Amino acid sequence: MIRYILRRLLYGILILIGVNLLTFVLFFAVNTPDDMARLSIGGQRVSQSAIDRWKTERGYDKPLFINTEASAAAKFTDTIFYQRSVPLLRFNFGFSDEGRDIGYEISQRMGPSLALALPTFVLGLFACIAFALLLVFFKGTRLDFAGVVFCVVLLSISGLFYIIAGQWLFAKILRWVPYSGFIDGWESLRFLVLPVAVSIISGLGAQSRFYRTLFLEEAGKDYVRTARAKGLPERLVLFRHILRNAMLPILTGTVSAIPLLFMGSLISESFFGIPGLGSYTIDAINAQDFSIVRAMVFLGSALYIVGLILADISYTLADPRIRFE
Repeated sequence: MIRYILRRLLYGILILIGVNLLTFVLFFAVNTPDDMARLSIGGQRVSQSAIDRWKTERGYDKPLFINTEASAAAKFTDTIFYQRSVPLLRFNFGFSDEGRDIGYEISQRMGPSLALALPTFVLGLFACIAFALLLVFFKGTRLDFAGVVFCVVLLSISGLFYIIAGQWLFAKILRWVPYSGFIDGWESLRFLVLPVAVSIISGLGAQSRFYRTLFLEEAGKDYVRTARAKGLPERLVLFRHILRNAMLPILTGTVSAIPLLFMGSLISESFFGIPGLGSYTIDAINAQDFSIVRAMVFLGSALYIVGLILADISYTLADPRIRFE
């Protein structure tokens, strides 16, 4: 098991190097340092001297990969890629194009992101599994049919509709919750109720249908028929046998998603004004701040790799028969 984890970590490092390089190449294939300077300064009629000064202050006046004017190792170290992207492999995020410490910004914005993502994840997972089990318990009845139709309707509607409709109904008409915003402490609950509820409802349809399919597949197996033939109540069959043996595919999507909770939600945080990592990433994309975008892509990739490793480890806990060589 230890050898397997070490091998996966090695693969993960190689993937992170590739992601870092690909992000760098794609960004500079679209924008040159001159374009970044014009956008940051604000306008197309910016003098070349102002552009050169902006590039010099932020280190974008150097070559991208190879500095032919330097000697020895400086040919590769005195470049934009080495000075701006290589430190990411040490999780040194550096500074944004505006001069702000990215690592400090991430540490400050991680709390609001988790405040939104954790209750959404836990309550959403509980709601989807409970709803799917309810449909399986009443399999073949009108309630089951109505529940499937309800799931199809939910997943057929864009998540933006739930956000706009929720803000219009609960914030504007009923005035139960504020439109948007966030404050520290327990007072933040009134700002989080609506985005958490909207996120749960928008994901209920797809996840519940997926879990229902898993449970129905398990319900048709021999061990379930044997349990029913022994006279076990349907409630025990549902929770002790079907749910327990369907945990492997559920763990694939849940455990691997846990590290990504730190990244926040791009759409929800932007619409509800929550100063988390999701809105931080959107703002950086709009401003074309390469340093922030590069750091967030790298962090997201690292967390995703950690999530996949955690999912593999959780398999052995859910099913002792699984062993990794």
